[in-house]
Amino acid sequence: MQAGGFRFATWVAGIFLVATFVVAWVYDLPVRDPDSVAGPTYLRLPAILLLAFLLDVAPRALWAAGRRPWHVWREARTVVRERWHASHVKFAFLGLAAWYVTYASFRNLKSYVPFVNRHLWDGLLEDLDRALFLGHDPAVLLHQWLGTGFAAHFFSFVYIAWIVFVPASLVVALVWSRDTAAGAWYVTAIAVDWVLGALTYFAVPTLGPVYARPDTFAALPHTDVTSLQVSMMAERHDVLVNPFNTQAVQTIAAFASLHVGLCVTMVVIAELLRLPRALRIFLWVFLALTVPGTIYLGWHYAVDAIGGTVLGVVGAWIAAKGTGQAFRRRSTPTRVRAHAESVS
Repeated sequence: MQAGGFRFATWVAGIFLVATFVVAWVYDLPVRDPDSVAGPTYLRLPAILLLAFLLDVAPRALWAAGRRPWHVWREARTVVRERWHASHVKFAFLGLAAWYVTYASFRNLKSYVPFVNRHLWDGLLEDLDRALFLGHDPAVLLHQWLGTGFAAHFFSFVYIAWIVFVPASLVVALVWSRDTAAGAWYVTAIAVDWVLGALTYFAVPTLGPVYARPDTFAALPHTDVTSLQVSMMAERHDVLVNPFNTQAVQTIAAFASLHVGLCVTMVVIAELLRLPRALRIFLWVFLALTVPGTIYLGWHYAVDAIGGTVLGVVGAWIAAKGTGQAFRRRSTPTRVRAHAESVS
């Protein structure tokens, strides 16, 4: 296992971090740990790896012990010796660190957008949407076709699930998978997506339909997404009033849709790696639900989804070049090994 798989990701993280401090210095803005409410990063990241390590080792040890629970500790040591060489610990830690530095820089830069580029492009994107849908608002069409009851709660669940699914997929790529080439490609691609997303936010600042024209979404019932949208606007207000007076970061931006972009990256890499068919079908379904869901709930315009699709493909391609992967489909499928093989 070569930690060099994250050499490109480390460069991306370093350059992005420098860009964050430069923008903060030029515009006199603070640099925040975007998730500081969950504890210091130097404690949180090792804790994430420790939890992932336990979730990897404990089930295998329990399975191997079977009806002899007194052998669990012995089996656990066997699993650790076989699966957790020092090289893999280094691989997982470097990958997580490079990704998190990029992510934290992205969150800060996203918060700086209103101070750097004050122009909002919501009006133009709304016009483009209506042109694409022959004079109709795509969100209104979805409300008419799907109703404003169950669909709102369903798409809210999908949206929140995405928030959980992305970090979970990183754990799989860094900790549980032993295909380190594929893992490095995927984690690097997610980091590149953050960079591309930040660039589009600065180039085309937007609020999104739910903030630009809230009356369109007034008929939707209250969901977890509704609470999130309210809290995000409150945080934006606090940051714009005095960024030094709050620990919050501004997180509102519509173009391009990173929800769509990251899903597209997942689908592209899964298809090129020829991962198990069931997983690929799941990712396609998840993408197919994410696109209308973000429009239905007012997070994004339809053109944001188009931009996100392009971003996701480009991110996967750049990461492939950066990690030495061929941007073409593998000749043989990547199969999930049976449990017995993975611990033997």
